[in-house]
Amino acid sequence: VEIYSLHVDCKVTSRFAHTVITSRIVNHANESREATFEVELPKTAFITNFSMSIDGEVYPGIIKEKAAAQNEYDSAVSQGQSAGLVKITDRKLEQFHVSVSIAAASKVTFELTYEELLKRQLGKYELLIKVRPKQLVKHFQIDVHIFEPQGIHFLETDSTFMTNELNEALTKVQNETKVRILFKPTLDQQKKNSEPDETLLNGDFVVRYDVKREATAGDIQIVNGYFVHYFAPQEMPVFPKNVIFVIDRSGSMTGRKIEQTRDALLKILQDLRQEDHFSFITFNNKVVEWKSSLLPATEENVASAAALVQTLTARGGTDISGALLAAVGVLEKAEGLPERSVSMIILLTDGQPTSGERNVEVIQENVQKAINGKYALFCLGFGFDVSYKFLEKMALSNGGIARRIYENADAALQLQGFYQEVATPILMQIEMQYPENSIEGLTNNNFKLFFEGSEIIVSGKISDELDLLPVEIKAQSHTSNLTLKEEANVKEKEQVFQNQKYIFGNFIERLWAYLTIQQLLEKAISAQEEDQKALEAQALDLSLRYSFVTPLTSMVVTKPQQQEELANKPTEAG
Repeated sequence: VEIYSLHVDCKVTSRFAHTVITSRIVNHANESREATFEVELPKTAFITNFSMSIDGEVYPGIIKEKAAAQNEYDSAVSQGQSAGLVKITDRKLEQFHVSVSIAAASKVTFELTYEELLKRQLGKYELLIKVRPKQLVKHFQIDVHIFEPQGIHFLETDSTFMTNELNEALTKVQNETKVRILFKPTLDQQKKNSEPDETLLNGDFVVRYDVKREATAGDIQIVNGYFVHYFAPQEMPVFPKNVIFVIDRSGSMTGRKIEQTRDALLKILQDLRQEDHFSFITFNNKVVEWKSSLLPATEENVASAAALVQTLTARGGTDISGALLAAVGVLEKAEGLPERSVSMIILLTDGQPTSGERNVEVIQENVQKAINGKYALFCLGFGFDVSYKFLEKMALSNGGIARRIYENADAALQLQGFYQEVATPILMQIEMQYPENSIEGLTNNNFKLFFEGSEIIVSGKISDELDLLPVEIKAQSHTSNLTLKEEANVKEKEQVFQNQKYIFGNFIERLWAYLTIQQLLEKAISAQEEDQKALEAQALDLSLRYSFVTPLTSMVVTKPQQQEELANKPTEAG
């Protein structure tokens, strides 16, 4: 069974990426064989389309409500075989896998389409394409087109498998607003010198870039009556932060985990700014406060904290509740903190609460009541024994986010990377205001904190009679209260995309749907039960209307001989 062609076509228009992967396979054997299509795609992406065509007959994937698809599937297949086509493979990727039996000398074409909104992190967008054909491919190519009307500020490609020969197969053409990257290695370039039948193509192909920004109220783009507003202010004074690290040192953290935690914390301590205040709480079944108050991040205090970190050992139970409430207590009674500052609690744990309060709902409730909207709570779950759902709900209910730290060699780097994302708050209480009676379906437009290197995105539908779209941004910076104003000429903005050949027409509408679904699902996590159902119903409706495989929908793939399989979207919380 030979993959004779594998094409990855990716079009990124104003951060919205549309990727089509097409694999053509022929069976050279004189009997039927299994042809497999296996793709790894970013977790943040939604699959929107899949089809197989076997000798000219097309078998499309149909997107349905998850429950309905499951019932249909269960009646078609005896229980126990529904392995599903999609599973999480690592911290950034999930894998789509389908195989089908094809007759001697037959050909099959697999085509998968997925879409995602690229998220700015630490000052750049990252487009990740996983390359793993597992054999030499006669016609192999990755073709990436990027169009950013704001202009491209910098661009780099990076790959985990590049050699000098493969580098010759890479071309980049770039002007002010567009980039085309083509990677088209010949069979010879793909071969490993030591084993000529083996392919070198195995790993990540990454494009990173950022756009140019004027020092205004962000950038507005409009297509077919939908707008998107990007806001990422630069070079602003940084808020001092008051941060409490709440570190799990229960028995399960023994060994590699506690070592990696120590390594990461030592680096993070070096990154604290002089004007920051900080403290540590460590916990097993006992909660230990390093100091009873927050200390300024002077060289001396940082050195003393580093000495404590060096001695961290792991044993005992897990009193998450006691530790978090102690952290809130320290912030509550803190004195002499800078007037305009950002307070945050960063929890790192690898397990379930086993001592103190064990009921996760009670813990969530008590912590939310104690924090009372005043501080941001970030929850890092180390490994797979944590209840990620619990941590995620707790973080989202308290103005923070949750992240799973994967138990790999780079766990310390994952921890540091997370800290870097939240290390530089430059705005708080951001309100993005638009004319109420002229906008429908506005996505989230109030944000508690903005960190340098990230980006705020708001999208919505403009009513037909609007010629000018005025926007006003209100926010607090470290030194002042800001009001920024901007006005977009709807017709002029629409013109920007008119003559771009390769843009799929309604991309801002799809971007709006993608963002709305993501936000509805996130809100549902921390909502009460009735609200949760309403939010999920809305998200389901949009998922079906725009053909997205989300945690609420399934794609039913029907194979020859009426065999059915399901593709579901896995979530971090399982």
